[in-house]
Amino acid sequence: MNGQSSGGQPIFILPEGALRDTGKNAQKQNIAAAKAIADTVKSTLGPKGMDKMLVDSLGDIVITNDGVTILEEMDVQHPAAKMLVEVAKTQNSEVGDGTTTAVIIAGSLLKEAETLIDQNIHPTVIARGYRLAKEKSLEVVNKIATPVTINDKDTLNKIAMTAMTGKSAEAAKDFLAKIAVDAVVSVAETNNGKVVIDLDNVKIEKKEGASTDETQLVKGIIVDKERVHTGMPATVKDAKIALLDVALEVKETETDAQIRITDPSQLQAFVEQEEKMLKNMVEKIVDSGTTVLFCQKGIDDMAQHFLSKKGILAARRVKKSDMTALARATGANIVTSLNDLEKGDLGFAGLVEENKIGGDEMIFVQECKSPKSVSMLVRGGTEHVVEEIYRAVEDAIGGVAAALEIGKVVAGGGAPEAEIAKELRKFADTVGGREQLAVNAFANAMETIPRTLAENAGLDAIDMLVEMRSKHEAGHTTTGINVFEGKITDMKALNVIEPLKIKTQAISSAAESAEMILRIDDVIAASKLSGGAGGGMPPGMGGGMPPGMDMGM
Repeated sequence: MNGQSSGGQPIFILPEGALRDTGKNAQKQNIAAAKAIADTVKSTLGPKGMDKMLVDSLGDIVITNDGVTILEEMDVQHPAAKMLVEVAKTQNSEVGDGTTTAVIIAGSLLKEAETLIDQNIHPTVIARGYRLAKEKSLEVVNKIATPVTINDKDTLNKIAMTAMTGKSAEAAKDFLAKIAVDAVVSVAETNNGKVVIDLDNVKIEKKEGASTDETQLVKGIIVDKERVHTGMPATVKDAKIALLDVALEVKETETDAQIRITDPSQLQAFVEQEEKMLKNMVEKIVDSGTTVLFCQKGIDDMAQHFLSKKGILAARRVKKSDMTALARATGANIVTSLNDLEKGDLGFAGLVEENKIGGDEMIFVQECKSPKSVSMLVRGGTEHVVEEIYRAVEDAIGGVAAALEIGKVVAGGGAPEAEIAKELRKFADTVGGREQLAVNAFANAMETIPRTLAENAGLDAIDMLVEMRSKHEAGHTTTGINVFEGKITDMKALNVIEPLKIKTQAISSAAESAEMILRIDDVIAASKLSGGAGGGMPPGMGGGMPPGMDMGM
């Protein structure tokens, strides 16, 4: 990048090797990258969506249908493409499901914008139109939503099942949906008439080696640890649980002290003293009435021996997150000094037992009084199966929680998107100026969802959209695409139900990121610091495609 000075000498502002894309070229590159990302996940949408197999640089495999997982594993380089990955991540953290939908909408908005830019409509005009359309869309989708409460288990089950349709967990979806709903309802708390759900309280453990039907919900905590000594009891009823964040070991001295031992009797005294210190520690635990001990740090071999003599079940090096969950489920306090351990710090569980699951020992803490924390043990035949079922269950739990927090649901199958498109086209006529073209473009982009559902099912997308539009015009707001029969039917009657939050979040984040990408007319990329490939743009930024992201994926 250089300017001209009065002396006719060029002035260099950017370092050598920096690359710059400006004007329409920059917009075209960014839009191309965003479209490429959307096209990658497109084929996974809906009940007939297919899965992707991703192999990373180490040769590890991930097989998934989950939009955000695909994009995270893909290692995207292009800056505009990265912004679409952000959309998926936000959708995942806010709602837990609908990541593919969000990315497809964002990609379509940009694709539609490209056509308008080619007609010489200014990007800020498009952005303004998109903003109006976004607000109208949210208004429409709120209007067609119906209420749902925590007691409406039937609807919540349908939401969980809809979230899992099209994933490999589908075979056991009835069974898994019940567990997911159970888990969310257990941890839900009502605050000033508002349902509050902290999904950190639903812990999902996964173990391969059994069929999916053996997935279970424990009203309490599963700790992926084994007892430290085989002499300890494997089952403790009416357990009094102590949670320690302190090592049961004799510490080294902080200062550099040397202990000189000159004859064997002194050595004997030293060993005995060390033993006595450990014995005292264990005595303190026993005196408090503890019968089960979870320690976040280490437990010395000698201490293990004393604990098992006293019949206490103990586990060591328990994760901090598990300790917090245990505290919530059992009502115990985490104690950081042994001298402070009192009866009042202990938690209670009706049953603590060690079970062998898939070749590993795990400790189940069950029958807690008011389990504000629950665990789900997800099973599957192989490692990859378990991983994908885990992701499906996570989507289901996220969907149920999102539905309860907002308290509203909509039909699925592309019905809300078709209704929004219909209303936006009416709304466009009331918007003056060139913005109305952008509002119409937004409507087209919304229809990409039912279109993609139809395409993935091998149906004629145009026929489906035409029929769907006429149904919506006639006032059937919940009609969508039944991909199994290739017909336009009432999605509510088919029990295809999604939380409102999936739609509102997807529309908001997609529209906002599309606006942001549209406003970019200059991409300045610094040269690589290492002086690697002669500087230049981030790889793949010249051709608008990240490396290895050709569409043959």
